[in-house]
Amino acid sequence: MRANLDNGQLPDPNTVRVEEFVNYFDPGYPAPEASTFAVYADGGPTPFTQTRNHDVLRVGVKARDVSNRERKDLNLTLVIDVSGSMQQDDKLDTVKEALEVLVDELDRADTVAVVAYTNRAWVALEPTDGGDKDRIMDVIDDLEPLRTTNAEAGLKLGYDQADDMYDRDAQNRVVLLSDGVANVGSTGPEGILARIGDEARRGIDLVTIGVGISNYNDVRLEQLADQGDGFSAYVDTRDEAERLFREQLTSTLETVARDVKVQVWFDPDLVREYRLLGFENRDIADRDFRDDDVDAGEIGAGHSVVALYEVELYRDAFGSRAAAFAEVSLRWEDADSGRVEEISGEVFADMLESSFRDAEPEFRLATTVAAYAEILRNSPYVRGVSLRDVEDVAGRLPFRQLDGDADEFYDLVSLARRLVR
Repeated sequence: MRANLDNGQLPDPNTVRVEEFVNYFDPGYPAPEASTFAVYADGGPTPFTQTRNHDVLRVGVKARDVSNRERKDLNLTLVIDVSGSMQQDDKLDTVKEALEVLVDELDRADTVAVVAYTNRAWVALEPTDGGDKDRIMDVIDDLEPLRTTNAEAGLKLGYDQADDMYDRDAQNRVVLLSDGVANVGSTGPEGILARIGDEARRGIDLVTIGVGISNYNDVRLEQLADQGDGFSAYVDTRDEAERLFREQLTSTLETVARDVKVQVWFDPDLVREYRLLGFENRDIADRDFRDDDVDAGEIGAGHSVVALYEVELYRDAFGSRAAAFAEVSLRWEDADSGRVEEISGEVFADMLESSFRDAEPEFRLATTVAAYAEILRNSPYVRGVSLRDVEDVAGRLPFRQLDGDADEFYDLVSLARRLVR
């Protein structure tokens, strides 16, 4: 979204995922000290609905922290797209700059290999001590855009290399850096998906890092990462690389829980209606919550995930403000022991503030960000709400109590509003 706005255009509505906009920002949750997860719930009214009796419920989970000193060793296979399309928008330069940040965070216990691909794939760097930073960066800096793209060949060779390096006591990762374009070989992801899934079950996860604007295929990169039990991220600036690979290194590359599922049950006697904002391609059926054969998402150390629900309560049905109107359940597989665990807790009416202004600053930011994303994706639920409305609310956020990204968010809302004709 930011890259599109900087390029003087609004993002394609089909590329806007509300949940990812919301989860870009720190929700302000403290990490649990004695367990894998902590679960949180709060909320209040929203200024972005024409119906006065609607509230927004924020449900969040926070994983335990792991310090850089305590993290497992990393076995990284970097699979770098050096096709002709990577010359546009300085995509390959962005990749090199991002990897410079990542390599700087490695130590001698880590191992790195580099696979590059165009219409064919080759090993550009054999497995190398993470402390040999100059050697690693020399190989990466020497890569230049060449011909057409065969991402399948790059991933196959990348996984072959990761297999050779595999260490059950380390975090094993294949990291694909690309614009997602694949115009030679199997141009759809089907040809490699089975291999990616098999390797993920073995413990080699896939992280996809997207770059560029022209021909950028976000959908493909997300699909590959989902199949590989990893995640997809986008890097457009040095600051974003710092955020991903320095500030959040353990969250990015240290998995603490697999197949994480969250289920929120609403009491139909107390809740007239509700809707989940976003997560359209990550929702699972209620009946699959305790089916451990159904794949779900992985969560890294110190990572937070937030879901927003718009709810309408039967206020007259509450005997007291302490009545529970929802229950949150969290189920996951411990990444180390493989043990499946589950916790749950109730959501009470008195967790909802009576005014938007009295709600937690992070809740107010999340609600404003969600409204902005829904406008960008032309959601029917925000008809009558304008970017000017979002800009006005965003301008009144308590920026001093939020991280610096909230300031940038306000600036981007203002820029988007000026681009609307």
